[in-house]
Parts: sequence; structure tokens; C-alpha cells
Amino acid sequence: MSRKALVFYGGWDGHEPGPSSEIAVEMLAAEGFEVTREEGTAILAEADLPGFDLIVPVMTMAEPEKEEVAALTAAVEAGTGLGGFHGGMGDTFRKNTDYQFMVGGQFVAHPGNVIDYRVEIGSGDPLLAGIGDFDYRSEQYYMHVDPRIEVLAETTFTGAHAPWVAGTRMPVAWKHRHGQGRVFYSALGHKAAEFGHPQMKEILRRGLLWAARDAA
Repeated sequence: MSRKALVFYGGWDGHEPGPSSEIAVEMLAAEGFEVTREEGTAILAEADLPGFDLIVPVMTMAEPEKEEVAALTAAVEAGTGLGGFHGGMGDTFRKNTDYQFMVGGQFVAHPGNVIDYRVEIGSGDPLLAGIGDFDYRSEQYYMHVDPRIEVLAETTFTGAHAPWVAGTRMPVAWKHRHGQGRVFYSALGHKAAEFGHPQMKEILRRGLLWAARDAA
């Protein structure tokens, strides 16, 4: 029996939520998931969210109804996995702290906008085994993060665009648990074209598979 995933998308067009969500659907379908893709947040209150094994938000700066976020957090706490990338998950509901508590972090800045930077893979976690450090061109996310997260990859800010943060090491990818659910996040993926970067796509693929509830 195939696992079920929900991809909901929308919000700020600059993150190309339509094309990016389509790529996420294709990625999960290739892994055997039965995927539902819905625009907007209404699906969060209308659907049986605990019936999904994985939920992937691809939505930036939306303002959901209170009951929609409550349904999402309850599903994850009960065991549904949550996984996503960049502002589509790290800046989905900017005004909702319950959501941010679940994700483990929130976007706050990207000094210099689109720049070249280095992604360093942490040692020891088998989830990203075999993926080495790599150069990346995108928005280098500065985030407020939960100290409890398990950091998988980091980046170091040079201070070229915000001198006061020079030397700051910032998580790029992490995992943790929220209730019974597994949560994975990657800050990579500002535009849909970034899925052409092999390490970016592979990190997300592995992370989504890890976050998804195990098949019965």
C-alpha cells in the first residue's frame, strides 16, 4: 500500500510555488507516494490530515485561519511527517508561532539577496551520508532556530553584506521530532531552477523520505 502525501502551495509568487510544488510532487511520486496537490490553505481544515503520511508546504507569507494551523500541528503531533524547503516551509506562516515551533525555525533575513556561499555537511548523521560540502548560489538564509533541532548542514556568514554577523554559523538543513511526527527542513530552493542542483535535490529527497511516516 503506497504512502500518501499532501503538497499545499501558494503565497508569494517570487518563490515560484506552482512550479516548485510540481517538482515536489514528481519527486514523491517517483518514490511511490500517492500525492495530493492543493493550492491555498483551506485543505488543512477540510482534509483528513492524519490520513497523510507526509505534508509538504510550498507556501510563503500566507495568513491561514486559526483552525487550519491547529489541524496541521495536531496531525504532525499525532505522527504525520512534515518536510519542506526554503521560504515555502521556513516562512510559510510568518505570524503564527505555533507553526514556527513545529518547524524548528523561521526565516528572518538573507543579507545580500542572491549570493554565492558554501554549504557544509555535518558529520555523523547517516541521512546525508556521501554528500560532501558544496558551493551554492541562492539566498543565504539567516534564521531564528530552535536550539533543539538536529543540524544536518550549515553555512557561515562572511559579513560581506551584514558585517555584524561575520563568522556566524547558521543551520541550512535540520531534522527533529514534534510530538510523534518527524520534521525535516532545508533552506535551499529559492527558485524552481535550483532543483537542477544535484545536492540540493538529493538533500530534500532524503529529508522528505525520512520525515514521512513509515509504511504500515
